[in-house]
Amino acid sequence: MDLQSPHLIGDCLIHIFTFLTEEDLISASSVCKDWHEVAETPWLWRRMCLQRWSFCNFAVLLSEHVNHSWKRYFLRRCYLETKMTKGRTGGYTCKSLRGHTGRVVGFVYLQENSAQLPHLWNSSATVCSASTDGTVRAWNIHNGELLWCSPVQSPLTGIVSDEQREVVITADSTGLIKTWQGKTGQEVASFSTASPHCTLLQYNVNNNWFLTVGTSQGSVYTLADSALTKKSSVMVCDTFKVNILLVSPDKKWITAGTKDNDDLSPKVIYTESLTFPSEDEDLLCQSVPVIGCQAAVFIPTQPARLAIIHHNEHPHNKALTVFDVSIKKTKYKSEIQVQQVESFPLTVNSRSSDILLEAKDSNCLVLAANQELWVYSLKGALLASFKEHTMPISSICVDRFRVVTASQDLSLRVLTWRNDRDRGLTLESRYHLLGGSHTTSRGFTHVACDYSSIVASVEGKDGKDVLKAYSFTS
Repeated sequence: MDLQSPHLIGDCLIHIFTFLTEEDLISASSVCKDWHEVAETPWLWRRMCLQRWSFCNFAVLLSEHVNHSWKRYFLRRCYLETKMTKGRTGGYTCKSLRGHTGRVVGFVYLQENSAQLPHLWNSSATVCSASTDGTVRAWNIHNGELLWCSPVQSPLTGIVSDEQREVVITADSTGLIKTWQGKTGQEVASFSTASPHCTLLQYNVNNNWFLTVGTSQGSVYTLADSALTKKSSVMVCDTFKVNILLVSPDKKWITAGTKDNDDLSPKVIYTESLTFPSEDEDLLCQSVPVIGCQAAVFIPTQPARLAIIHHNEHPHNKALTVFDVSIKKTKYKSEIQVQQVESFPLTVNSRSSDILLEAKDSNCLVLAANQELWVYSLKGALLASFKEHTMPISSICVDRFRVVTASQDLSLRVLTWRNDRDRGLTLESRYHLLGGSHTTSRGFTHVACDYSSIVASVEGKDGKDVLKAYSFTS
């Protein structure tokens, strides 16, 4: 070993520094000039970023007009997470977003402010909300400013946002689907399903834009591009409302089902059969071997792993079953295979419409019903449980960093994920946020989060719902 070679010594130090925590690495950088130079190596901080979050906004760091480093990105995001973990008074601002004259049926962040691609130096997150007053409204949640409001139409029943482009999609009580430019509020296109209730699902396949719509008559429409061109229409729920509509992480599978009939099974459909239907081939569709579907979710880190809460022999007994979905192709035909991976009973006493199910990573399921919250592994092990609300949980938001529960008791509970040396991944309760007074409000109805904020809707006793926006940026 040539001790006179500074490059060799530097490479050795870089390797040694990979075993340090961020605190130790910062301390090491103050030892001497050589250590400082090695500790500032971008590769070390990039490695820490990807180890901690798995995803980062590379576009921000590589911008020619922005001089940010991997170290600054890491420290800034850790700072924001620390503020969100503690939730101390003065560590966040709360804005009341007023303007809707009806009930808020949902709201969405625009994609540029998502948890997947956070712009840590941009504090202009935009949320679009839909209401029974027939309007879509866009808000700057950090300063409480109304950015635009759509013309009044029939009462809105649902809202989703585009995955990649800044487009918002709404459905109203007549079954009219509309797309809007998120930045300007300009209407882009419309399509009528003639259904009083629609469930919306937007996704992209190989840069092709699609919208699948479940109707109250049991059919599923698939529309393409900004013009909402009809690609297909199939019946999946025997005239019962389609209120379960999911797309797998690999975008190869659509799951459609209903919570309104205990004798029906949800179906898995090959996405290409809906987006590019062929007159020569039948619809590739397969029933999942369970009945009485209560809730369902795809596991986000698996290509096509589906978890379903369903009736277990008796309507009052429930089970959670996990399936893998794949396709088997032979010389003459293709078949969908739905293979059971795990199944275990649940002790949940609740109506189907009150059960909430989300997934984190490859081995955690988050379940909420009534006032309780549970975290299960895919094998059925109970990892954590909480009963902190005094009234039923109405909505949950789950991401890689935290879980937020919204309740009719007019509080939000914030819990963060933690890797315990003995128990593995677990959830830790942190703090709560209040939404106002029970004299004027009935409770929270929806909640959503991005990397630095929490937004929730509060049901007003006067019929005018309000959005509460909690921002943790400095």
